[in-house]
Amino acid sequence: MKGKLYLIPSPLGDNDPAEVIPGPVLEQIGRLDRFVVEELRTARRYLSKAGLKGHIEELEFTVLNEHSSQAEVDAMEALFDDGKDVGLITEAGLPAVADPGSSLVALCHRKGIEVVPFTGPSSLMLALMASGLNGQSFTFRGYLPAKSDERKNAIRSVEKQSSQNRQTQIFIETPYRNDALMADILQICSDSTRICIAANITMPDAFIRTRSVAEWKKEGITIGKRPCVFLMLAK
Repeated sequence: MKGKLYLIPSPLGDNDPAEVIPGPVLEQIGRLDRFVVEELRTARRYLSKAGLKGHIEELEFTVLNEHSSQAEVDAMEALFDDGKDVGLITEAGLPAVADPGSSLVALCHRKGIEVVPFTGPSSLMLALMASGLNGQSFTFRGYLPAKSDERKNAIRSVEKQSSQNRQTQIFIETPYRNDALMADILQICSDSTRICIAANITMPDAFIRTRSVAEWKKEGITIGKRPCVFLMLAK
């Protein structure tokens, strides 16, 4: 009998896990001793704060990140062969959402291994909830291109789709490119297009604000190297 895969959410920032992770999830963490994680040091720190302090060396860790090959993922099937359950932990938020852990989830479905998702903080959904934009129809675009010309073309396409479908467009960026992305948005988009900036969600210094492009131009903003979700709704 194979074990189960538990999808373990993690805080979006350096919160006390008890502030953002439901109690039953923390209880389940305490019953696991085998984890697949995106980054070993971050996962150890999280699990220590989640109640396993003093027991970290007793745990078994396997790393799964963007550099993991399909062969390495396939080999992870063996983690479930002795009937032990496995916890999947991403760097922040929900496992397998804009996260390489989705490849392990896909493997489990192919191999008949039960997948159990747990609730926790999602920067995408929290940003959408707080944006005031269309929550009935929305698309998550992931990362826009890093190169400036390609990124500008992508912004034009995203704005066009938002306008045509009256659909909120959600995208993210590597923190050190936040301000470059915002500068391109303000340069390219119509003044009437609404943009929500949701940075450091769930943290004491969280910043969530929706303005039109014209208002952002007048108000000005420096996002800095903070985890940030961008949302757009064009007329």
